[in-house]
Amino acid sequence: MRRRLVAAIAAAVALGVGLTACSESDPVAGTTAGGETREITHAMGTTKVPAHPQRVVVLDSDKIDTMLSLGMTPVGATNTGEAKGWPTYFGADKLASIKDVGQISEPDIEAINALKPDLILGSKFRQEKFYDELSAVAPTVFTEKVGITWKENFLLDGKALGKEQEAKDLLAQYETRAKELGAKLGDAAKQKISIVRFRPGSIRVYGPESFSGIVLGDAGLARPERQLLANKDDKRFDEVSPERISEVDGDVIFVTAFGEKAAAEQAQVTGGSLWKNLSAVKANKVYVVPDEVWMTGIGVGAANKILDDLQKHLTA
Repeated sequence: MRRRLVAAIAAAVALGVGLTACSESDPVAGTTAGGETREITHAMGTTKVPAHPQRVVVLDSDKIDTMLSLGMTPVGATNTGEAKGWPTYFGADKLASIKDVGQISEPDIEAINALKPDLILGSKFRQEKFYDELSAVAPTVFTEKVGITWKENFLLDGKALGKEQEAKDLLAQYETRAKELGAKLGDAAKQKISIVRFRPGSIRVYGPESFSGIVLGDAGLARPERQLLANKDDKRFDEVSPERISEVDGDVIFVTAFGEKAAAEQAQVTGGSLWKNLSAVKANKVYVVPDEVWMTGIGVGAANKILDDLQKHLTA
C-alpha cells in the first residue's frame, strides 16, 4: 500500500514538474508557485526548500531539539522506538501538537504525506534508503552523520529552516557558556568524568566524539583513560559487559538508561557488588541523568541541559 501511494505521488510530482516547469519556477528570483525558495546543499545533493517553511516533518531526535531551540515546532516527528515520545526538557506544551510518523529507522511515508509537509529534515545515516520516497512528498534535506557532527548538523538544519543566523548565535552562546563553566569549576574540572549508558542488552561507555563527550570536551573536563578510546577508530562509544563494570569507573559517573528494559537492567547491575565497589559509588558521586538529554537530544538545547547537570553536580 505504501509503495503504491509513494509511486503515485512520485508520478504526480514528475508530471507536475514536466507540465509547469516554465511557468511555475523562476530560477533567477528563486521562487516557485509556493513562494520564495533557497537552495540547500546537503548529504544527498542540492534541494530547493521554502524560504520560510511552515509545516516541517523531522526524522531524528536532534532535529526536534533544533526546531524547538529555534522557536519552531514540527508538525510531525519520528520516535526512537525503545523510548517512545519526544524530548520533554522543552516542556510538554511544546510537544502536544506533534504527530507521530513512525520510528527513526522506519518512517511512515503515508503518515508523513498526510501532514502535507513543505520540508522534511532527516539523516543519511538513519534514513538514506527512504530518501527518494520522502523527496516525492516534499523537499527533503539530510545531514550526513549523527553525534560527532552535531554542531554542523544544527547549522545545516537551521539554514534549511530559514534560521541560519539564529542557529549560529545559539551555538556560539552555548560554546561560550561551556568554556565559562569549565573555568568556573577550577580544580573540579580535573575530576575524571565517566559517561555510562544502559541499553537493552548492553552497557556503553561514551568517548570524546559522542554528543555528550563533545559537550564535556567543550567545557574542558577530564575523562577516564578508558573512555578516551585512544585505540579505537570509532571514538563515540565502546561496550563493556556486567562482569567488566569496573571499566566504567571515574571520579564522577553520569549514568543513563534508554527505555524501561534498560532501566531494569541498570537496577540489576547497580545493585551488585561489582558496581558498589567502584570508587565513584563509594564517594557518592554517581548521578542518574536523563537519557533524552545526554544521549538522544543531540542538539544545542540538550547541550545546555548537560551543562546544567554539570554545574549542579560538579559544583555541589
